[in-house]
Amino acid sequence: MTAEHAPTPFAALHHRPGEPLLLPNAWDHVSAAALAARGFPAIGTTSLAVAAADGLPDGEGATREQTLRLALTLGAEPYLLSVDAEDGFSRDPDDVAELARALWAAGAAGVNLEDALGPADRHAAKIAVVKAAVPGLFVNARTDTYWSGDGDERETLRRLEAYQQAGADGVFVPGLTDPGRIAALVRHLDLPLNVLWSPAGPTVAELAGLGVRRVSVGSLLYRRALGAAVETMAAVAGGRTPEGATPSYGEVRALSRRHSGADDFS
Repeated sequence: MTAEHAPTPFAALHHRPGEPLLLPNAWDHVSAAALAARGFPAIGTTSLAVAAADGLPDGEGATREQTLRLALTLGAEPYLLSVDAEDGFSRDPDDVAELARALWAAGAAGVNLEDALGPADRHAAKIAVVKAAVPGLFVNARTDTYWSGDGDERETLRRLEAYQQAGADGVFVPGLTDPGRIAALVRHLDLPLNVLWSPAGPTVAELAGLGVRRVSVGSLLYRRALGAAVETMAAVAGGRTPEGATPSYGEVRALSRRHSGADDFS
């Protein structure tokens, strides 16, 4: 947390020792509403789903307008929203700051900005300008050293320290699953560490014990939903009854109402 700003409710969720923020990632109004109805106080978006919905590639800066449109849809709902904004959709820090202002105006409480292994100083500049433009927006600074790089520990720490000095509120290292390396990063950093949950990595309880303050699931829910859709159709075609939870028409219709509040979804 920065010294000059009181913690926002979203920031406070990252500062509960032993209780990391478990952040589900939604892709539209109903998926976010269903997750919020199950008690998750904060919802993230997933850039893969935003891109895939429009037949566009993820991670290539092609979905700025789609991302903002989703933020406008979700930002006024009764949960805290964090937006996956790839690298800010621009190399120009001022352009990224403009996007941050728009996300904040839409009601977003946080933004996820990834370095995509571009120059660390350029990403740090984006973070600094965003925090200057919108001090209350929680900036989760992501490095891709483990996601698409070689997982070099020194390079990871160098980048995260630069982002911390630039004013980031939290740091994100997707692809990092080794408990020893996770614990080492927690010891070296003053900011909340966010990791991506992996079936090959520690459980949420184990991550909490290592000092992790935020656990995201990224595109997992969207990919699982897509897999379930294909499996369901295969079952129907094969004369079998599809398995798994299936919300009723009425439940989905109820969740479709904006500002619908506490409609239960089970």
